Amino acid sequence: MNQIPKNIQHLFWDIEVETFNPLGYPEYTISRVLEFGNEESAAWIKELFKESEIKKVIRSDKRLSPKSANYWALMFCIPLAEIAALKNNERSAP
Repeated sequence: MNQIPKNIQHLFWDIEVETFNPLGYPEYTISRVLEFGNEESAAWIKELFKESEIKKVIRSDKRLSPKSANYWALMFCIPLAEIAALKNNERSAP
């Protein structure tokens, strides 16, 4: 079982990190790091998960803040129109 490194366990305040298997919950793990992590924790998820899995979360997770969603879309070269978290913030034209 892959453990969450001690230096980023604070990102997972709502679970028992000692028994949590990040590979068993990829969307939760990736989303948490994308929203609250830093470069060090981002490097960890890039080692643990395929780029396609990370991109899938960036595209589909509506809970990402607009700031985080925009940042990660740019970092992974994903068109902003494909980001679910940003679609909630679109304003309709009058």
